Amino acid sequence: MSSLSRLDSSSSSSDDDDELILSALHIAHTQYKARNVPRWGGSVVGREYIHRDRVGGAWRLYNDYFSENPTYGPNFFRRRFRMGRSLFMRIVQAVEQHDDYFVQKREGNGRLGLSCLQKICAAYMMISYGVPADFMDQYIRIGESTVVESLRRFVRSIIEVFGDEYLRSPNEHDTARLLAIGESRGFPGMLGSIDCMHWEWKNCPTAWQGQYTGHVHKPTIILEAVASQDLWIWHAFFGLPGSHNDINVLHRSHLFAKLAEGEAPQVNYTINCHSYTMGYYLADGIYPKWATFVKSMKSPLGNKKKYFCQAQEAVRKDVERAFGVLQSRFAIVRGPARFWDKETLREIMTACIIMHNMIVEDERDGNEDFRYDGVGQLVRPSLSEERNRTHEFHEFMQAHHAIRNVQTHSQLREDLIEHLWQRHGDMY
Repeated sequence: MSSLSRLDSSSSSSDDDDELILSALHIAHTQYKARNVPRWGGSVVGREYIHRDRVGGAWRLYNDYFSENPTYGPNFFRRRFRMGRSLFMRIVQAVEQHDDYFVQKREGNGRLGLSCLQKICAAYMMISYGVPADFMDQYIRIGESTVVESLRRFVRSIIEVFGDEYLRSPNEHDTARLLAIGESRGFPGMLGSIDCMHWEWKNCPTAWQGQYTGHVHKPTIILEAVASQDLWIWHAFFGLPGSHNDINVLHRSHLFAKLAEGEAPQVNYTINCHSYTMGYYLADGIYPKWATFVKSMKSPLGNKKKYFCQAQEAVRKDVERAFGVLQSRFAIVRGPARFWDKETLREIMTACIIMHNMIVEDERDGNEDFRYDGVGQLVRPSLSEERNRTHEFHEFMQAHHAIRNVQTHSQLREDLIEHLWQRHGDMY
């Protein structure tokens, strides 16, 4: 055989080998994709079909809670759904209009599918009671995989429809109201209280458990929140591993992003003949000595400092109360999280906070009025869309250092000690 023929035969054999390798890779990739595609129910050979009587379940749910003369009245509805029926129906209508998944349709065989109330109530019961997905089959007549899909779509719709309104940063009107509340409680310039909460992650992947395990000795995910007296949560930053502490979370959150960029409403108030231009939050001892935090003292000496510590610790419990109410309304964030992906957990926590704020607004006393004389002078309204934005880098750095000013922190606390003591003397 000549050298040319041997070359041709070797090249053809190498081409055949390449084709075999490519074919094997294609088959392996196809099998991998088939294994990782989520297998929903439907017509599967060998799987038992369960006749759940969906229509009967839908009618039973409607007659029990949503008809003109329901079996269970408004008090039972408020107790079991954690909110009034008018607010719940507002959420149902908004979610149904936003996501076509919740619109009732007919299946290919002509049977009527699940109603919007069945899907949303099943998802909401998982959130409010923390029950597993297959528990919904007994009353609402809905399968486990459908409940999980409904939950994911429900919380995503809540965020997309109501997130901008009910999880917003305080605007001029909100800031004026918060400052008026703080003034009435003896803390001029206060915008709320800040703290962190841990949510246990039961199904945390084994490879991540060391990263997500901290002082709780179980994998957890941290929520940083700011709350006001009425338990409205103004700031929520969720997702950092439980091995972090409050300081690590603070350095990664967006709490002071608008303030550093000059987009936050400008606050102006005077305490003990000293003027200040930034609001502050009440915090516990772990937080740093910044101009935007007011902390208590470990060993206060003298009646003035003791009274200040008592007042600060009493008002700072607003955020602790908000965490307690959030967990009591939505048991899913009180018990261990059973989902595997962190994105779903983030959406569940965010949706719970949004619905919590909606309930606070719906049940807020309309007669409450914190518009005291002169409160409008504390907040400077924005005259243009650009506000006082830091267009230059050095302006941003100046605002950044002003937020972290230790001298301002110490001066502010001393002024508050004197202010509270004078207020205490005037009251008695």
